[in-house]
Amino acid sequence: MSYKRILVPVDGSSTSKAGLKEALKLARTPGARLRLLHVVDESPLLSLPEAGYAIDTVIDDLKRSGKALLANVAKSVAAQGAKCEIAMVESVGQRVADQITADAKRWRADLIVIGTHGRRGVQRLLMGSDAELVVRNTTIPVLLVHGPQVRPAKAKR
Repeated sequence: MSYKRILVPVDGSSTSKAGLKEALKLARTPGARLRLLHVVDESPLLSLPEAGYAIDTVIDDLKRSGKALLANVAKSVAAQGAKCEIAMVESVGQRVADQITADAKRWRADLIVIGTHGRRGVQRLLMGSDAELVVRNTTIPVLLVHGPQVRPAKAKR
């Protein structure tokens, strides 16, 4: 099966870059198109009382850096010969994963390619996993790509 509409969430992290790298391989198919999605996650700011006085400034900075990130990634993607479009959404009171799945559905993606940290145990419990929630909450196929820092689990003897 060849995928034509590939959604790729990007945030500038090494795992996001790994996901994009795999998506670019898939985008070599004639007619394939990438949608680079950046989610501005405002949720952590809402829980910090000290951020209240300057929250608009911080959110504006997050949006500005998100736009710059998308522009740079789109330029890199175009230089590699792939077609792409960019989108940015804000996440207020919703998880990033919910924004990703909603955008994929709206855009009619036939594949989501997302980098994952591969967290396990307590670290996953404390930090959560947007990639896992995307897999659980969508009917669209998802390709999870481990970032470079993920070490394979040791086999039990």
